Amino acid sequence: MTNTKSFRYLLILLAVIFWGTSFVATKTLLTEIKPVTIIILRLITASFLLTFIAIYTKRNFSLNLKSHGWIFILALVAVFHLWIQVTGLQFTTAANTGWIIGTAPVFMAVMGLIFFKEKITALAFGGIILAIFGLLMLIGKGDVTSIGLIENKGDLLVLGSAFTWGVYSMVNKKISLTYSPLMTILYLFLMMAVIIIPFNISRETLSSVVNLSMTGWAMVLFLGLFCSGIAYVIWAQALRDMESSKVGAFLYLEPLITVIAAWFFLREEITLLMIISGLLITLGVIIVNRS
Repeated sequence: MTNTKSFRYLLILLAVIFWGTSFVATKTLLTEIKPVTIIILRLITASFLLTFIAIYTKRNFSLNLKSHGWIFILALVAVFHLWIQVTGLQFTTAANTGWIIGTAPVFMAVMGLIFFKEKITALAFGGIILAIFGLLMLIGKGDVTSIGLIENKGDLLVLGSAFTWGVYSMVNKKISLTYSPLMTILYLFLMMAVIIIPFNISRETLSSVVNLSMTGWAMVLFLGLFCSGIAYVIWAQALRDMESSKVGAFLYLEPLITVIAAWFFLREEITLLMIISGLLITLGVIIVNRS
């Protein structure tokens, strides 16, 4: 039994490692292809894998129009979320992106208070303030008065994607779907691809994909198969079989994994200010979640 639990924890950690390094892979791809093209290739690759898994495990492919309507709304939010995140990565570091994305639970807590009248304790409010302070320190590079829209547009776009992930999570939390987690993710990815592909059909796009380097294709496969495919299946399975709080706690490691991967693969600098700011953000998020 202990071995089984340890194996589950190892799989969850593996999923978080995939997600943590996804920003590094995306940053690498941005030197060859546009943000929208990256998203499309990632969605198509992941959809092929999830379709294979669904057929292999004999899942039910029947459609429910009401559930599909909700998935369409989720897909619109998710497409916008990914677009501003990947676009933001063009103008900021992978390490900063990792820390900033970690603030999504703070937005979820605030939106829960505003739209669903969910209570926020004094401790949770303190956690929100701490996370915001750490975020301002990170974006302002130690000077909270230096947060300019032009100089820090990459950080601000990524921050916007943390907000949209909060919106996605809140919508997902409040709707009821008849599909299994695997089929929900598959239909979500397919619908996202249908939404975004018409905006990226051009001779230039096709040329960039055809001329993609071996490293580029390796990054596409990593993002699609491992980050969007395998990691999501692991996560969905873990949430079904284990307590959400225990599974979610692993996400605290994601920004640190991103920083280490960005230093190792992209040679991005790790500064003391970045670590302190990141730890303040993480501590604030932990307090919000725990309370």
